[in-house]
Amino acid sequence: MQGSELYENFMALHTRDGGLVMPNAWDGLSALMLADAGFEAIATSSAALAGTLGRSDGRHEVTRDEHLGHARLLGRLTGLPVNGDFEDGYGDTPEDVAATVEAAVGHGLAGIGVEDTSGIPECPIRDFDEAVTRVRSAVDAAKQRIVVTGRTDNFIQGRPDLDDTIRRLTAFAEVGADVVYAPYPPDLAALEAIVAAVAPTPVNVLVSPADKVLTVAELQKAGVKRISLGPWLYTHAMAALDQATKALVAGDLAAAATGLGFDRIGELLARGKN
Repeated sequence: MQGSELYENFMALHTRDGGLVMPNAWDGLSALMLADAGFEAIATSSAALAGTLGRSDGRHEVTRDEHLGHARLLGRLTGLPVNGDFEDGYGDTPEDVAATVEAAVGHGLAGIGVEDTSGIPECPIRDFDEAVTRVRSAVDAAKQRIVVTGRTDNFIQGRPDLDDTIRRLTAFAEVGADVVYAPYPPDLAALEAIVAAVAPTPVNVLVSPADKVLTVAELQKAGVKRISLGPWLYTHAMAALDQATKALVAGDLAAAATGLGFDRIGELLARGKN
């Protein structure tokens, strides 16, 4: 399934009552585990992908082709719609963003996110007009063949300006973004203000584990239509590895050698769609 049919089916998950929970995978096995659990769509995580490659997120250290190949693998194995967490759209210009969207369509992705980040630590958020132009370029290239998410990283980058965040998300919606997204809203009131401001455009949310993590039901009640996990399943797995390595250093082989059995892993891998 590709093109307009994939777009319509993926958008339908956002517009139905309750929306969807869309966890983020970081490799083939994690994608298969999420599919086996019954999730209807999955996403990549630029941070988790960068971590698997030993690189930093948000610094243009992972290439567009690497991320495209990764996303296509997840979709091929699971048969699920895959949303690509594609940082700033991979390129300096709006034309570069359009080329990334076109490539994502060609790789069979169901959705793609475009952030207003720059990859420059000293000036991490792009100017308003530039950010809007890049999202508009993504929408124009998409032609309703792939769901476009317009995202501002104000809260992540230490810019707790709710008014500017709403201004950006509203503008992204006005130029045609199918979904809008501001990771780590500071509280439920801010999230509800975002949802109200951009309605009826669906809102994705990622809640910081440093804050009170709301339940799925609480987020749905607030009007959120898509819940993603970002890198947090990946970091959860890395926390287990960290504990196992500490046990190994302490000489506890039994604690370090526990985990998912290879019978279960083999069962999951056998389900991969080849």
